[in-house]
Amino acid sequence: MPEDNKLAQETSPYLLQHADNPVHWYPWGEEALAAAKESDRPILLSIGYSACHWCHVMAHESFEDKATAEIMNRLFINVKVDREERPDLDKIYQRAHQIMTQRTGGWPLTVFLMPDDQVPFFAGTYFPKTSRHQLPAFTDLLQRVADFYREHRDQLEIQNDSLMTAMRSLHNSEKSSETNDTSPAVLDMARQQLQQAMDNTYGGFGQAPKFPHPTNIERLMRHWALARSDTRALQIATFNLIKMAEGGLNDQLGGGFCRYSVDDYWMIPHFEKMLYDNGPLLTLYSEAWAATQLPLFKEVVETTSVWVLREMQSPEGGYYSSLDADSEGEEGKFYSWQVEEVKNILDDDEYFYFAQRYGFDRKPNFEQHYYPHVFTSWDSLTLKEKHSLEYAQTKVKSAREKLFLARESRIRPGRDEKILCSWNALMIKGMASAGRHCQRQELIESASLALDFIENTLWKDQRLLATYKDGRAHLNAYLDDYVFLIDAILELLQARWRDGDLSFALSLADTVIEQFEDEQSGGFYFTSDDHEALIERPKSFGDEAIPSGNGIAAYVLHRLGHLTGDMKYIQAAERCIAAAWPAVRQLPYAHNALLMAVEETFNPPEIVILRGNANELASWQPLSTTPYAPRRITLAIPETATDLPGLLDQRKSIDNGVIAYICKGTECLHPITVLTDFENLIKETNASAELKFE
Repeated sequence: MPEDNKLAQETSPYLLQHADNPVHWYPWGEEALAAAKESDRPILLSIGYSACHWCHVMAHESFEDKATAEIMNRLFINVKVDREERPDLDKIYQRAHQIMTQRTGGWPLTVFLMPDDQVPFFAGTYFPKTSRHQLPAFTDLLQRVADFYREHRDQLEIQNDSLMTAMRSLHNSEKSSETNDTSPAVLDMARQQLQQAMDNTYGGFGQAPKFPHPTNIERLMRHWALARSDTRALQIATFNLIKMAEGGLNDQLGGGFCRYSVDDYWMIPHFEKMLYDNGPLLTLYSEAWAATQLPLFKEVVETTSVWVLREMQSPEGGYYSSLDADSEGEEGKFYSWQVEEVKNILDDDEYFYFAQRYGFDRKPNFEQHYYPHVFTSWDSLTLKEKHSLEYAQTKVKSAREKLFLARESRIRPGRDEKILCSWNALMIKGMASAGRHCQRQELIESASLALDFIENTLWKDQRLLATYKDGRAHLNAYLDDYVFLIDAILELLQARWRDGDLSFALSLADTVIEQFEDEQSGGFYFTSDDHEALIERPKSFGDEAIPSGNGIAAYVLHRLGHLTGDMKYIQAAERCIAAAWPAVRQLPYAHNALLMAVEETFNPPEIVILRGNANELASWQPLSTTPYAPRRITLAIPETATDLPGLLDQRKSIDNGVIAYICKGTECLHPITVLTDFENLIKETNASAELKFE
């Protein structure tokens, strides 16, 4: 390892991948910033992550090349950042890139910063070693940027003032609020915008590259659930879910979803598998199973959750971050096949049906190889053959199992084994939802193990830490870490009650209000008030690849307020919605996480509290928790539970049997103590989409 490469002691697998580079990399921190000031050299900031294909390409082409490294070391202070550990830096400099280039960014992100204040003056993404595709050679770019910095410093300072004015302007526009015109009409607007954006032929929203966008589909399902009358919304949601499930985005042999599809057909993915995609998709497919009882959706829940248990949960309980797109230096090599290889593994009937089902009887679909993607429906597959549908499905199932076992002997893609709090929260919710809706106790137990890991390892002195690896937890947690974890706890409590979990969620919520809220304008900053000072303090409302932290904050705080009766949570949620309202009203479907909070502001959540003997609760709880009722919160609390917060402490047990307390907003029904009465009420509720409180 070069003496001046400072990455060897980092926890990030991405940074450690660069610890042997001849580049004199620093991690982001005081040492790097001080070195830039002292030497008056610009900072070359390179942001990526371990599963990123183009990050690997640029590393191999440039960062491992001694000649390129010599130029970088001579002209710049070089800083490497893992965007998964430092999403604050990534948010800031991605936004700067977008303002400077008028294009969306991506990874690797390459940004050149002034040495004194870290304001960017040039930005791009991937740059090749030699000029191609209208991109300059990286070494030429380095020299030109350094020359411009030396020769035109005064121009850069003027440019940077303009950039910071633009960034503050965007930030201030988000702060402005009009508190008196919130309206549920934005829910209808978002639903129409989603229908207009959808690809009616292949599913998805927009054209390739196609991302899953779970929040879009969740919005459509919740819209249908409001009254059950908008069946078209449910049709759109299920159509998208079917297309993704049958496509190559979903690993047909091993389970789990890849990050996005490079084509319009969901056929060939970008092969990296991210925890943050699979958690929300697991939630979504389990809810879709509850709503439709479509067997494909339950199958997806099973294959995805098995993949999580098999490959993504650490012995300590937390979930790992991602699987690489590459193996043996090639993207997708682990997942692709040659026909002769498949024929040698399967018997004749297995190959016959597998090949038709997944397109191996056609031309190769991935770089002269085959990658499984559903080409032929079961009906089409069996209509022209003598065998039954059951026989064909059995043969395809056995073929998949054999090919999966054969694939397991290959050299595997790398796994990023850092444990991120926010991404773990997304998966805890997914596993809890899957366990609850599909009645899989082992998934609920997996989610509980992960929650225990976070509380025991990342919760210190009433504050969360963001990341853990190799026995070391560090970095201040971000808004997403807190609010995603509250959301996960609320879902897990619906799957099983456990003393202490709700109190943990309330402690997290109190920290969010105390440390993250914008007290002047409402809403929540991405970083806490004692976080490292950066060139800006991000605060955004729109959904990205994961739901908006502000949206989930408003959603969970509103729910906690109704559960406990503590108005401070509801008031903080209302301030957040008011602050976000101009952005929501301008483009509703880009703010689907916030729309959940808006929806429950106008249609308060239904709170079902069951108290009684734990054994008897087991007969009551599934009646309320398994149907798709997204605005219902059901907690089955044993009579032995202690230290219940707020209103829950008033929901007392009875000596014999179970008692159900059912409320919506400030209205409550008379408590129910007869199981058949409770069952009939829930059936009536499910049919009409909401409890009646006339």
